Amino acid sequence: MQQSTEITAEANDEHEALIRAKGIAVSFDTHQVLHNVDIEIQRGRIVTLIGPNGAGKTTLVRVILGMLQPDHGEVWKQPGLTIGYMPQRLHIEPTMPMSVVRFLQLTGIRQSDVIKSQLEMLQISHLADQQIRKVSGGELQRVLLVRALLRQPSLLILDEPAQGVDVSGQAELYSLIDTIAEQHHCGILMISHDLHLVMSTTDEVVCLNHHICCHGKPEQVSHDPAFLSLFGARGADNIAVYTHNHNHSHDIDGRVIEEEDDHA
Repeated sequence: MQQSTEITAEANDEHEALIRAKGIAVSFDTHQVLHNVDIEIQRGRIVTLIGPNGAGKTTLVRVILGMLQPDHGEVWKQPGLTIGYMPQRLHIEPTMPMSVVRFLQLTGIRQSDVIKSQLEMLQISHLADQQIRKVSGGELQRVLLVRALLRQPSLLILDEPAQGVDVSGQAELYSLIDTIAEQHHCGILMISHDLHLVMSTTDEVVCLNHHICCHGKPEQVSHDPAFLSLFGARGADNIAVYTHNHNHSHDIDGRVIEEEDDHA
């Protein structure tokens, strides 16, 4: 079986590519999960990976992270590349007494000012001394995002970052991800099923179903026959840019915040 090669030779600075995977193929026993997959992530750009369950999205991410050796293909990484990873799920022992700050220090980053600045950027500085087991689902997603950012990564990989957060909280979180890409000037690879939300923040959509079915700008992909065959006409409707106009605001979990009446 031909093994893949991870290329770490001279960087190609054209378009500031951070990582390129070419011809990636992965099989488990006789089942081929990925076939001839190419993907590139550039600095400052958000690439969103979509596809049905079992399409190979997580497998591709594991190859990019170096956690899984593909059967064929090669991965080129920019020399010195630092990757921050936010997993889809993270089990935290509910009986373990641990504050949010202590949990974040387990990354090896112990400078309080660094942790504080990231908590402030994600708008959760009030959680610093909170027990990690007591934070809500939306709060935990932001804590995990802080955890991924503490290494000051050039490439940020987010696996379903808004899982367990309701639609209004998701909109806030995706807006923050857009801000992170701009302020940190990092590349972002994101797996998401939230077709009606990701389009407002992503630069490129890659539709995966064991191979690359289609890819490009959101408005191009939403009308591609391959996309329509996977998600149907309703998927094309859902993939439109999400807008949420109202005269109230939400907390991290999407609950409406009651505002005081100025005329009371």
